[in-house]
Amino acid sequence: MSYKIFVTGGCRSGKSDYAQGLADRIGKKKVYLATSQALDDEMRARIKSHQEKRGPEWETCEEPIEVVDALKKLAPETDVIMLDCMTLWTTNCLLAEMSDEEILQRANALAQAFVACPVSVVIVSNEVGLGIVPDNKLARRFRDLAGAVNQKIAAAADDVILSVSGIPVAIKGSLPKI
Repeated sequence: MSYKIFVTGGCRSGKSDYAQGLADRIGKKKVYLATSQALDDEMRARIKSHQEKRGPEWETCEEPIEVVDALKKLAPETDVIMLDCMTLWTTNCLLAEMSDEEILQRANALAQAFVACPVSVVIVSNEVGLGIVPDNKLARRFRDLAGAVNQKIAAAADDVILSVSGIPVAIKGSLPKI
């Protein structure tokens, strides 16, 4: 069975740990598709810590923007792909000076690739719309785009899980019984 699961939540809410646990139970051959980029020492240390936590049984593929191509390339070689995370992907698209329309077109293509992928996929994102209205134009643009991207992925997913203080709550479908 192929699972299409979207896990969202606030920063440090336990969403990535939950998603990783799902992926660990889904299959033996696992790929962590990372959208983060090691642009400074703090991020390099964070990435290293995450890699050590996942362990050697995980393959890591780093792809900051072209995640649709990565999904298609990785699927024949694995049982499950964990894409972490969509908010960093949105940030990368903004930093690449893409228009809102291009970012949303890419998000649509990702939602289609997510559904069509022959293996299980667990996508992680931050839920950024629960806070106050940002005080500047760029932050509001990011919040609006991240929200729109999340909605596209959530609509395509079979199960949508919100992680709150480390507790997973099903908001679409059910908590996967894997």
